[in-house]
Amino acid sequence: MEGLFKLLWDRVGSNARRAVDVYVSQLPDFRSVAEDARGRASMLDFAVLLRRREAELASDGAPFTDQDLAVLTAFGEERGAQGVSVDSRRRVLDLHDVLTLREVHEAAGLNEVDHVTAMIGWLSVNGLTGQGAYTRGFLKGQERSLPLVKRVQDLAGTLLADRSVVPELAKSLNLGLADRYVVTAVRVSGVPLPTSQRREEIVGALLKRFPVPMTWREPEELVALLPRGDTEASEERAICLVREFAQLTGRPCATGAATGRVRALGDTVALARRISQVAPVEAVPRRLHTMADVFVELGVAQLPQVDDWLRGLAQRLAGGPDLLATLDAYYQYDMNRLNTAGALHIHPRTLDYRLRRVRELAGMEPGSLQGVRVLSAVVARVLAGRWS
Repeated sequence: MEGLFKLLWDRVGSNARRAVDVYVSQLPDFRSVAEDARGRASMLDFAVLLRRREAELASDGAPFTDQDLAVLTAFGEERGAQGVSVDSRRRVLDLHDVLTLREVHEAAGLNEVDHVTAMIGWLSVNGLTGQGAYTRGFLKGQERSLPLVKRVQDLAGTLLADRSVVPELAKSLNLGLADRYVVTAVRVSGVPLPTSQRREEIVGALLKRFPVPMTWREPEELVALLPRGDTEASEERAICLVREFAQLTGRPCATGAATGRVRALGDTVALARRISQVAPVEAVPRRLHTMADVFVELGVAQLPQVDDWLRGLAQRLAGGPDLLATLDAYYQYDMNRLNTAGALHIHPRTLDYRLRRVRELAGMEPGSLQGVRVLSAVVARVLAGRWS
């Protein structure tokens, strides 16, 4: 061993200590591990061992041996069992790559171009192999330390953050990965929220029937990612999940859904959340709401003056005999008098009286173009609970 490789070997101790200090300072999970003296010592042992083998093997142009990979797997399993998160696993591997390149740069002399090229070439090939072994062990350790629900939520969080997903993670959960997802946001409304333990129980129950990535983004919001195959089938499965969720929570909720590709799901979930905020709150969700259903309400929500105007109309109609509920049914049944009256269990003449009363209070005919555009928006805002 000579030149750059010898210098890297000689600096293993100091470089390893610096690496551990960086991990502890930047990663809370590793900081927790390092609070125990044995945990920090194990981290340092691994950092030393890895750097020695990298310098030694790169000098000879040799790959990791099966024994080397077994050691990497064992250290990964130890971290997984210690409760290190999937995100911290990704970040520590990224930090290791950055620190290794820094160490090569610091050790390289002006005449070390060949050795630097050899070292970088070795790392580009064998680094991925080593990361794969570490990750396999990490996931195995997580299976022992973290419940299934937590690991599924980690997978969902990784997808929604537009980060690369290690295929082994989904495989360890018996979940397939898709290129496109119907991202469904379910907003719980109106009553005290379940405890953290109850939320995990609900996700666990849902996973038995719907084995897909899902997570609580906020105490009042569940997000599920359903692989998009056939659009109609995917949306039907999503609404079935939403209905079961409503039954499990015993709470009314509003739903919003949007379809997007992997690595662009951050924008997709943001849209699904906005849709859920203007969608109607229902005890038993009737349908999966998408942008096509609520694009008017999405626009209204961004314009306070329009929202105030519609709210004034709602206040006028609130004094009538069930006028808002009547309009809701009227528009649901495509303004068919007989079907609307039947759904409301009233005589068609009673329906006609109510529609006349709407015209008197709102100053527009419910069945006219203006009436449909304006009054359906009023009904949607009321049902979404945004003015309560």
